[in-house]
Amino acid sequence: MNEHAVSTPLPNTLPRPEGEFERLKEVWRTPTGWRFFTSVNNTSIGLLYIGTALLFFILAGILALVMRVQLAVPDNTLLSPGTYNQVFTMHGTVMMFLFAIPIVEALAVYLLPNMLGARDLPFPRLSAYAYWAYAFGGLAFFCTIFVGLAPDGGWFMYPPYTGNTYSPGLNADFWLLGIGFIEISAIAGAIELIIGILFTRAPGMTLRRMPVYAWAMLVVAVMIVFAFPAVIAGTALLELERAFDWPFFIAERGGDPILWQHLFWFFGHPEVYIIFLPAAGMVSTMIPTIAGTPLVGRRAIIVALVGVGFFSFGLWAHHMFTSGLGVLEMSFISAASMAVAIPTGIQVFAWIATLWNGRVRMTSPALFLMGFMFIFVLGGLTGVMVAVIPFDWQVHDTYFIVAHLHYVLIGGMVFPVFAAMYYWLPLVKGQPLSEKLGRWVFWTMFGGFNLAFFPMHITGLYGMPRRVYTYDAHLGWDFLNMLSTVGAFIFAFGVLLFIVDAVRALRRPEKEVGNPWNAPTLEWLPSESYGNRSIPRIHSTNPLWDQPTLSDEVERGQHYLPGTATGLRETIATSPVKAEPRYLMVLPGDSWLPVIAALGTAGFFLLLTVKAILPAFIFGVMAVGGTIAWLWESDRKPPIEQARVADDLVLPVNAKTTASQSWWGTMVMLVVDACIFASFGYAYIHVSMRLQVCPPPGAALPELSSQLVSAGLLASSSVLMLLAVRALGKRRLPWLVLLALGATTASFLFDLRGHQFAGLDPTANAWSAAIGGLLGYQGLHVVVLAIAGPYLVLRAWRGHLGERSRATLDNVALLWHYTTLQGLAGMALVHGLPALMPWLME
Repeated sequence: MNEHAVSTPLPNTLPRPEGEFERLKEVWRTPTGWRFFTSVNNTSIGLLYIGTALLFFILAGILALVMRVQLAVPDNTLLSPGTYNQVFTMHGTVMMFLFAIPIVEALAVYLLPNMLGARDLPFPRLSAYAYWAYAFGGLAFFCTIFVGLAPDGGWFMYPPYTGNTYSPGLNADFWLLGIGFIEISAIAGAIELIIGILFTRAPGMTLRRMPVYAWAMLVVAVMIVFAFPAVIAGTALLELERAFDWPFFIAERGGDPILWQHLFWFFGHPEVYIIFLPAAGMVSTMIPTIAGTPLVGRRAIIVALVGVGFFSFGLWAHHMFTSGLGVLEMSFISAASMAVAIPTGIQVFAWIATLWNGRVRMTSPALFLMGFMFIFVLGGLTGVMVAVIPFDWQVHDTYFIVAHLHYVLIGGMVFPVFAAMYYWLPLVKGQPLSEKLGRWVFWTMFGGFNLAFFPMHITGLYGMPRRVYTYDAHLGWDFLNMLSTVGAFIFAFGVLLFIVDAVRALRRPEKEVGNPWNAPTLEWLPSESYGNRSIPRIHSTNPLWDQPTLSDEVERGQHYLPGTATGLRETIATSPVKAEPRYLMVLPGDSWLPVIAALGTAGFFLLLTVKAILPAFIFGVMAVGGTIAWLWESDRKPPIEQARVADDLVLPVNAKTTASQSWWGTMVMLVVDACIFASFGYAYIHVSMRLQVCPPPGAALPELSSQLVSAGLLASSSVLMLLAVRALGKRRLPWLVLLALGATTASFLFDLRGHQFAGLDPTANAWSAAIGGLLGYQGLHVVVLAIAGPYLVLRAWRGHLGERSRATLDNVALLWHYTTLQGLAGMALVHGLPALMPWLME
């Protein structure tokens, strides 16, 4: 496999200065004791993330066992109907939101920096914030089940069952508001991954040479950016309905429960592939090592990953074949549901071909990968079955769907994750898991899984509906349900064996990691908290196979950045396509501030749920204050303007405007923002199209002249911000920012007053509520600018803005221009749609 070994001049051949390595280790040293929780290093945060996600997997599994005990025999009274609904809802919610998505992001945070040859990802404090918001909020959310306040409307929370009429308590509110921190955490992680993958790859690691796992996570992160906003908007609309009686989903007042399904499943079906694609990327990384040969069809696999991500956004109505959609719409969705099997099949055949080409070692990771392919292919086959509309009509909401879902999700994600645990756990302390015990773990999990879920296909075909807490004995479901319960406990026993083995391995003394699998990817280079001693130069897709001396060269500091040039944490930023060195990226250090901001975020959402307004406000101030304090420490003039990172390479320290990682991070955040706004806009269009007359009787729009004045004020605020950016370093900059803030605020107040004069009443009908939602979202941006504007002014007055420290100015300007465009788009939509309605209804 080394016949293409590369031999090129080393970046660093001069002797290394005395004390260089010691200074590097000191800068990246992980805090000990209580200060460990201030760590923002990907190694620390990644391990905490993985551990917390596995904890939620265990907790959700315990809930599943309780459900299986309840269903083991007919007419069981272990759980009451209400308690069963809470257990069922929490099991699905925890598995989907607190385990499945966090575990794939957690593994990426831990693995990707070393796999890409970087010291760390670009926004370490953002990763830390994402983790702590998830940990604080997730644990508090799970505890609601112990006090009878857990959500009970299903993990999909369909209205009208989750409206005030049928769910008058706080249970549904805990799902709607409590899940907010998970959405924030996932999106923060996605921004980190996109920018990290595109900008921090090792020099020479072009997109064509980038590991398939990194490709998979890039596709997944982009999918999160476009998919999660829909559920954020949906949860906001349903909470507005519950809290303020805005009837978005109440049919009697012009709302539509199907609107929730569109928003939720536009997120929900891509989420299935958001869970599967990282697992597929891990499989494509592990299989070449297990087979001892390069991956067959590597380019085809990458194209397939992108294809699956693209197709996944056309499948949301796959879950809505029984909701009354038109035949043409259902036919398109059915065709897309079958077409997505093609890129998935390409990956499976490539994996099989790779195993066929090589000499497979039947290790524990290999067993879990074989089990994954068997189970996932079966799940894919039943997926094609339910894509056939007449068949779906028969099995919809039966246990056949439960079986299909678990074959796809557990087979497609849990088994690869366990393979990854056996494969990558030696990176933590150099200690592998037991191969002998690993075989017991695999066979109990594999056998238990199939015994638990395969009979559910038959149970569903016999007519057993989902979400029933018991059943009559004469229906003939009792034997199959008992099999499923026994299988679930066997599966759980396998997980318990794994936990015992993992604890045993992690308690053993630390030793040198080495490369126990003879793997070709960079995460097996010698590394510590600082990553690699020097950042390697890459020449192929399998660097450790094709550059056999790379480990020794990196360890001796013979590649890029063997020390710390600025005395701070750093990594090399490279170009997105060709991975050419662009600048030295200075990274922030450890801090309590992300922990404080995350605690404030989780507390804000959870306290709002129980209507504790004053404590929620205090926690909200804590979240904003913590975030502002951590941002205040960033964007400072670097200690030096240029740094030598190799014998013949000098790079600028940090970058500005479009070359900066923070500018691109802000752009990705604004894409998320625009998708949330688009979801609110879709809600307005959806309820408008249901009307016979638009506006409906009793509702009206403000005069066009007042809207033009509001639009003019909004546009002028962007002009003022353009002038402020050009006035960098001049005294008039703060005053231009304050004038821009005044114009933006006046525009919103003028717009709001115009709607009030027109008689807008969001409680009267869904059309008015949809306009209120658009206005409220614009108002939220005005509030954000009311914080960002004075913050920017204060930085200018304190002398923290300059040509080498202008990221705050550029990023606030981006947010300002986006707010202007959003406001103008909202006005055009609200006024333009009623004018177009007669033509659209013809």
